[in-house]
Amino acid sequence: MKVILLEDVKGQGKKDDIVNVSDGYARNFLLPRKLALEVNERILHEVKSKKTVQDNKLQRETDIAKKLAQKIAAIEVIIKARCGEGGKLFGSVTAKEIAEALKKDHNTELDKRKIVMDEPIKTLGNHVLDVKLYPEIGVRLKIRVEKE
Repeated sequence: MKVILLEDVKGQGKKDDIVNVSDGYARNFLLPRKLALEVNERILHEVKSKKTVQDNKLQRETDIAKKLAQKIAAIEVIIKARCGEGGKLFGSVTAKEIAEALKKDHNTELDKRKIVMDEPIKTLGNHVLDVKLYPEIGVRLKIRVEKE
């Protein structure tokens, strides 16, 4: 019997997959627990249209992320900070400060959680950070920390 899974079922497939299962398994387990629906033309059409909408949304989001990546690659963020002897900062430069400077100086909105920092920046000079915009879409952001 062909069924469409409404939830992930271990050993059968993921949500919205169309799978072939035995009649007894479908009637006695999947259908009563509302884990699957028997496939018919209407349901098949709904699944295809839903998949098309998801693919279009994914494509739009990917395009937006690629454009943002190109814009960020061309930017160098300059941050002014107070420092002591030897170029060590009083405090540190965090992802939040970088995101705010990016918005203020370059009119580019970026979520601070997308900036990958192993540890905050604590010295003057040039630094390069990774920015994860979307799965498989990342870019390197150049940052220059200057004396205030």
